[in-house]
Amino acid sequence: MPNIKIFSGSSHPDLSQKIAERLGLQLGRVVTKKFSNMETCVEIGESVRGEDVYIVQSGCGEINDNIMEMLIMINACKIASACRVTAVIPCFPYARQDKKDKVRHLDFYESLLPCAFLIQPCSISAKLVANMLSVAGADHIITMDLHASQIQGFFDIPVDNLYAEPAVLKWIKDNIPEWRNGIIVSPDAGGAKRVTSIADRLNVDFALIHKERKKANEVDRMVLVGDVKDRVAVLVDDMADTCGTMCHAADRLVSAGATKVYAILTHGIFSGPAISRINSAQFEAVVVTNTIPQEEKMKQCAKIQVIDIAMILAEAIRRTHNGESVSYLFSHVPL
Repeated sequence: MPNIKIFSGSSHPDLSQKIAERLGLQLGRVVTKKFSNMETCVEIGESVRGEDVYIVQSGCGEINDNIMEMLIMINACKIASACRVTAVIPCFPYARQDKKDKVRHLDFYESLLPCAFLIQPCSISAKLVANMLSVAGADHIITMDLHASQIQGFFDIPVDNLYAEPAVLKWIKDNIPEWRNGIIVSPDAGGAKRVTSIADRLNVDFALIHKERKKANEVDRMVLVGDVKDRVAVLVDDMADTCGTMCHAADRLVSAGATKVYAILTHGIFSGPAISRINSAQFEAVVVTNTIPQEEKMKQCAKIQVIDIAMILAEAIRRTHNGESVSYLFSHVPL
C-alpha cells in the first residue's frame, strides 16, 4: 500500500498497532509531550508530504487531552502538505451531547414566560467536536457505532460510521449455545432499531425496557416490554458508562424469568462504580469491543470479554485508501 501513513495517538496504542499489523504497515513516528503548564506538544517524526494519512485516536481515558492531541496531529500533518488526513475515532467523544434537551425547574416568574424559555442553555458538544475536527484540517472521519447517527450530519466532510453488529452476531453464534432460544433486549427505547436488526438477522424475538429517569445516570423505574421467561436474554447497547441501567435491566430480566443474561456493548466506558456493579450483577458475561482499552478492567472483573474490531477498522482504512466502498463492512466481518 504505497503513499499511506498511520499514526497513533496516546489513547489506545494497542489498537493502533493491531490495525497497522493487519495492513502490513509500521506505525509512523510520533513524539507527544507536555510542557510544564500542561500544554500538549506533538512532533511528527517523518515526512507526510503527498501521503494519505490516518490518525487513530479513541475518545477515552483523558478525553480532553486526547482530543487536543488529535487536533494537533491532524493540523501538523495538514500543514506539512499531507494529501489527505483521516481521523480514525473508534469511540467518538462527547457523542451523548448531541441535542438540547435539558429542561430546568421554573420559579414563579419564569413560569409566566413563553415556553421557548423552558430549555436550559447547554452546548451541543458533539457538534462542537465536529467543528474542531474540520477546522483542524480533517478530510474524512472513520468511527464506529455513533451514539446518535445524526452526528454524521454535524460534519461537512465524509463520515463513515461503521457497525460492530457483524462482529456481535458472530460472537453470539460462537459463544452462546442456546442462542436460538434467545431474545435480544434493548435496555432503552432508543436502542430499538439496533436490537431489531440483530434479532431479524438471528431470526429470534426481541424485547425492550422502557426506563424512566429521575436525573442523569439514575433510573427511577423499568418496564419490560416482551416475554423473556425461560429464555436466554442478550442485552445489546452501544455504550455503558456507570452501568446502572444495564445492571438494573439484568435484574429485571432475571425477575421476569430469563434463564441467563448476557450484555454486549460496543463501547465499554466503565467509569465510577461500573466494575463493582458488574461483579455483583447477574451476568453470564459482559462483552465489549476494544474501541476502548479494557486490559485493566478485565483484571478487575472476570465477566468482561472483548471482541477485537481492529480488522474492521483496518479494512475500512484499506478500502478508503484504495477508493473502494466500505458498505461491505456493514454486514460482514473481514477474515
